Parts: sequence; structure tokens; C-alpha cells
Amino acid sequence: MMQRRAFLKSSLFLAAPTLSIPALANTAQAAPGERTLRLYNTHTGEKLSTTFWAEGEFIPDAMKDINKVLRDHRNNKVAEMDPELLLLLTQLNGKLDNNKELHIISGYRSPESNAKLHAASGGVAKRSLHMDAKAIDIRLPGKDLRMLHKAAMSLKGGGVGYYADSQFVHMDTGRVRYW
Repeated sequence: MMQRRAFLKSSLFLAAPTLSIPALANTAQAAPGERTLRLYNTHTGEKLSTTFWAEGEFIPDAMKDINKVLRDHRNNKVAEMDPELLLLLTQLNGKLDNNKELHIISGYRSPESNAKLHAASGGVAKRSLHMDAKAIDIRLPGKDLRMLHKAAMSLKGGGVGYYADSQFVHMDTGRVRYW
């Protein structure tokens, strides 16, 4: 088991755009029963490819790296993302047969950031699930946004919103609802 964990850690990368990316991370595929995500934060330029679930449990180091990439980019506050949301993203990838990076527009949002965004826009909920680390806004370059929205809704894993003007789909682990 320890050798397996060492391998999983070696396939992890977290890099700013100016850093080189290990070749292993680009080619690593999840084994059956593993859950892997490839993320690109559109605000920070950070990329992450990691197996965050293996051998029946979440991998703490991978979860920390995911939390860092999905932090509030406005003030660098980090929160523990809802593991169910991450599992939902892997289900979405499976539904779309996607092995490319999901582009992250927003993950965790601190109450301070949310209040500022809410005051500036009617499209930001005052009590957003982003503040509970239970929501994410994504896009998938090369995929039609309506197709992404439809696939997310088909999972029935929580709320799904379609934001055509801003070019993203919102997903959360709250009650099932669509807009």
C-alpha cells in the first residue's frame, strides 16, 4: 500500500504556468476504482492533475492540493472542498468522456469576497454555497456549454446553473435544482 501511495504522490503536479510539468502527470491514467481530476484555475494559472481517491479512501495530500487550487483567488483563503463535489466532477468527466482539464472559474469563495460580488452583481447569491466549499463554476474548452450543462443536470447531484454570458456552468452539492 505504501508503494502505491508513493506512486500516486509522484503523479501529482501543481504548477504555475511558468513551471515545467512532469511528463508522468500528463500520461497518468486512473486505475479502476481510482478518482482523478485535472484542473486549471483560470485566475491563477495553476494546473493540477491528481488522483484524490484510491484504495477506498480519499488521499489527504491530494485533497490539500485540490483545496489550494480551488481557493478564493481574491484573498488566497483556502477551505476544505466538499469531497462529494469532487466525486461529482469525476462523474461529469465520465459522462462526457473527458480527460482534459476542467477550467475553474470559481471554487471556494470567502464570505468577504462573496459579499463584494453580491453587492456588485445580482447574479451572486447572498448565501452562496461557494462559501461552504460546496460549489464550483467550470467550463470545458472544446465542449459546447449547453452540453456541459445538460450532462451536469443528468447527474442529479445538486444544483446546476447555466451562465451563457459568462461562459460557465455552476455545480453544487446542495439540493437538486436547475437554472
